[in-house]
Amino acid sequence: MDPSQKRSRGRPRAFAAAAESTTIQALDRALHILKTLAASDGMSLTELAEASGQSPATVYRVLSTYETHGMVEFQPATQLWFVGQQAFRIGSAFLGRSNLVEQARAAMHALMSLTGETANLAIADGGDVMFLSQVETHEPIRAFFRPGSHGPIHASGIGKALLAYYPRDVIERLMRGHALTAFTGRTFTDNDRLFEELAVIRGRGWALDDEEYTDGMRCIAAPIFNEFGEPVAGISISGPTLRVTHARATEIGTQVRDAADRITEAIGGTAPERRANAPRRRAR
Repeated sequence: MDPSQKRSRGRPRAFAAAAESTTIQALDRALHILKTLAASDGMSLTELAEASGQSPATVYRVLSTYETHGMVEFQPATQLWFVGQQAFRIGSAFLGRSNLVEQARAAMHALMSLTGETANLAIADGGDVMFLSQVETHEPIRAFFRPGSHGPIHASGIGKALLAYYPRDVIERLMRGHALTAFTGRTFTDNDRLFEELAVIRGRGWALDDEEYTDGMRCIAAPIFNEFGEPVAGISISGPTLRVTHARATEIGTQVRDAADRITEAIGGTAPERRANAPRRRAR
């Protein structure tokens, strides 16, 4: 593009209409169908219609349109619909905005080899975390988070690692919009207790999901920072409590934190200084 030429605007001049008045309802419903399908391992037309709250005829027309663009695929043998390759290509454009995933892969592979557990990379997505990448362990019993899948921010290792470095007012605003749902008997469901936990995490630089989302599974995570010292992503290892024991937590936590720091450096970020003496976590 000629530098003297101005790029066209992303929105019309003086555009300030309310979101609900600019939404294309048919497109909104169609995207809801695609997101519902993406959250599954394949769905029949009837299942997708029920899950999306739309009629089978409407869903079929939407799917047929998506199919012509490669956004969905149909398997006649199972009569199931799946997200297509083109949807993956479009979604990959998001990852192309940053070299985070590319820079993290080497550290994730090294972390998996070092700890023997599955390594994960995720970012915050409102009141959730969204997983971007995973390097699986070779152990038969292991955690699995499909890229694009979500987990609760308050009940995940990466989620708590990110929250620990958010300003308190941002966390409070986030918590007002998302209840601290209990997934197990160990989930933090009280704001004060959660803030105490976040103080511990800031002090030592890593977070522990101690069977707070899934019984029998632990996750140890640390945040990745941008050039402004802001947490933009997190790396973690996850595995069964039989292998990820409390006795190993500090050792693994240090390894995960070091991996996160290497990724931070690789993307040109700056990790904040940590306090030498972290507050002790109360017995639960």
